[in-house]
Amino acid sequence: MKDVLKTERLSNRVCEVLKKLILDEGFKAGERFYSEHQLIERLGVSRSSIREAIRILEATGWVTVRHGKGIFIARQPLQGFEAFKEWLRNNKQDIVDHFEVRLLIDPKAAYYAALRATEQDIQVLEALCEEYGDKAGIATVDQMIKLDEKFHAVIAKATRNRTLSILMKTMTTVLFEGWISSLHIPGRIQSTVEEHRKVVQAILERDPKGAEQAMRNHLERALKDIHASMEGEGGQG
Repeated sequence: MKDVLKTERLSNRVCEVLKKLILDEGFKAGERFYSEHQLIERLGVSRSSIREAIRILEATGWVTVRHGKGIFIARQPLQGFEAFKEWLRNNKQDIVDHFEVRLLIDPKAAYYAALRATEQDIQVLEALCEEYGDKAGIATVDQMIKLDEKFHAVIAKATRNRTLSILMKTMTTVLFEGWISSLHIPGRIQSTVEEHRKVVQAILERDPKGAEQAMRNHLERALKDIHASMEGEGGQG
């Protein structure tokens, strides 16, 4: 099992490997799945990778997580977006907390990136924007999440503030509810393409206030789409 994960990008494989485990080993609805520790040992990956995969499986209706009890195969699995909306409702406070902190950090990161980014930083951001746009609608949501995380991490690095960069890295590797919650919403990936470009354009123009506002707009629009989905209205089309 470990060799399977080593041959491809880990971020694109963990969820699929867990789905295969569920199917191949005949887990039934309501049964308890392997613990985090057992999955870490079996797959040879980090705890954060397992937790992110489990959250995605929960968001897409494969499992339910009962705090203090373990991971269970969903009794009445919902399909597609209905499963995702149920996950949003069940994780509402974690998602709100995530964006509350992101709205404090990311806009200021964009502000300082506009002041301090090197030409190389800007080239990387422009390349990420192009890649994100090219892959929107083609790549899996999990692949797009990783690209989005990288985009925000590069902006944080461009501030030349080590503390801020570490905070962003921690959020992308441990506190990933926000990325799962927003980019699974229909239309949000496409909206993100243009929102990212506006942030990068302001950084390119060395406009710190413009970069800060563009980033704030990006996060607020994502949060608005999440709230709409929680209320059953769906995301942007």
